[in-house]
Amino acid sequence: MRYKTFSEYLKNKYGEKVYKIPVNLPITCPNRDGNVGCGGCIFCGDVGAAFENLPSDLPVKEQIRQNIDFIGKKYKAEKFIIYFQNFTNTYMSLDEFKRIIMESSHNGVCAVYISTRPDCIRDSYLKFLKEFSECNGYDVCIELGLQSVNYKTLLKINRGHTLAEFIDAVLKIKKYGFDICSHVILNLPWDDNVDVVECAKFISSLGITQVKLHSLYIVKNTPLAKMYENGEFDMGSYFDYVDKAISFIQYLSPDIVIQRLIGRAKEEHTVFCNYGTSWWKIKDNIDSELEIRNIRQGDKFDYLNGKALKKFD
Repeated sequence: MRYKTFSEYLKNKYGEKVYKIPVNLPITCPNRDGNVGCGGCIFCGDVGAAFENLPSDLPVKEQIRQNIDFIGKKYKAEKFIIYFQNFTNTYMSLDEFKRIIMESSHNGVCAVYISTRPDCIRDSYLKFLKEFSECNGYDVCIELGLQSVNYKTLLKINRGHTLAEFIDAVLKIKKYGFDICSHVILNLPWDDNVDVVECAKFISSLGITQVKLHSLYIVKNTPLAKMYENGEFDMGSYFDYVDKAISFIQYLSPDIVIQRLIGRAKEEHTVFCNYGTSWWKIKDNIDSELEIRNIRQGDKFDYLNGKALKKFD
């Protein structure tokens, strides 16, 4: 492969294929309930990202049991990552957070991944996760929503935080030695290729270990859907996304694992998703273009460590 894939990373680390098991909690987000904002990000629907998850009122242990039973039998899998995916999974009291994380213990689990916002990271929560990791032998990865490094775009999408909160969260998490995965939407209508390149450089300079790329899907009955239907922005073309993904990969540190190149959502939930084609076709197109153009991850990763002083080497 011309980039560092998540599947190969997991296989090398754990000796076999590993599957993510999503867990859906009955929680919300500080950008929805009035704590830091109201209404949430303009692209976020009522179910958050949980289009294919089990119901949130199902106990954590039961969600894990059902998902592991299904995936284990279907793929003959034996190792799993518990993925607390939907909304903001550290946005609860510390006691409640401890109780829920402790319920993730299950045979075959090798890691716990926790998706959250950069303004919902505190040392007390991280300290508990460190103790949990050491006691159970599980790896921990914190998945942080960044979406864009353009501060004007962050305001436009009503993100509710700036780059400062993201940097602060990354620095805190790194003290505990956890992996960090940054979520990025490559084709936000208010970002151009310069923003995409800067995002790759920003993530690389912070020493983030993983990244997850998304194509913007427009969920029905959201502020973004209304803007789209009113013609307030243009989503560009399929080929624009491919070009942005390739630019991102070129400037990204070759040490960073790419969890995925594009996201997906159910058609019945959206008014726009992946340019009307399947996610895997876009992924295949990115892969083939990397091959045609002879591009590898990190080909342009030459901007850190005193670049201007290289003339004296």
